[in-house]
Amino acid sequence: MVEIFLIAAAAVVGFLVGRFRAYRLQNDGELVVSRALAVNFPPPAYHLLNSVTLSVDDGTTQIDHVLVSRFGVFVIETKQYQGWIFADARSPVWTQVLFKRRYKFQNPLHQNFKHVKAVQALLEFMPAEHVRSVVVFAGEGEFRTRRPDGVFSTAELVDHIRGFDEEVMSENRLQFCVGRLECHRHSLTRETDVAHRASLQRRFGDVG
Repeated sequence: MVEIFLIAAAAVVGFLVGRFRAYRLQNDGELVVSRALAVNFPPPAYHLLNSVTLSVDDGTTQIDHVLVSRFGVFVIETKQYQGWIFADARSPVWTQVLFKRRYKFQNPLHQNFKHVKAVQALLEFMPAEHVRSVVVFAGEGEFRTRRPDGVFSTAELVDHIRGFDEEVMSENRLQFCVGRLECHRHSLTRETDVAHRASLQRRFGDVG
């Protein structure tokens, strides 16, 4: 009986450690991308916001990075995975294979589509095409299927954003966009993260 209890306890600890490591790695990826954005896209032409949580109809949505610029608004979803990645732009979930084990996670293109829609709704005075989706894989994961359009490595991210060189807003409008996002984002607290994760659990279960 004691042995069964110890095995069960070890399994729970292993699961929690695995979830913690995945969460930590994801934050490491976000840190790498945030630094790359901050170094390469400084003010006043650019303004970077990280970890932006916004209210949506069915709960909240949490955006890793929003880069507001004279050249448009870039809504950036960061992923950091090791192993092999199997992706399909149309599939609701993608697959990671790591040490012969398979893990499902939300299609980040679909995930970021909702982020973009939330930002477009908040910045309704801007043409929708000026709010652009970008998905970044910051880890060492290798795509074993064709990498979908709109998905970039960290190195490619900088060149992709620099490719937008036509000004679409004034500096005053840029500051107005930043102000509106700052006013509507949830505070950067642990409570915000916990509430957001509960929202995700209700909608998607354990996927993602």
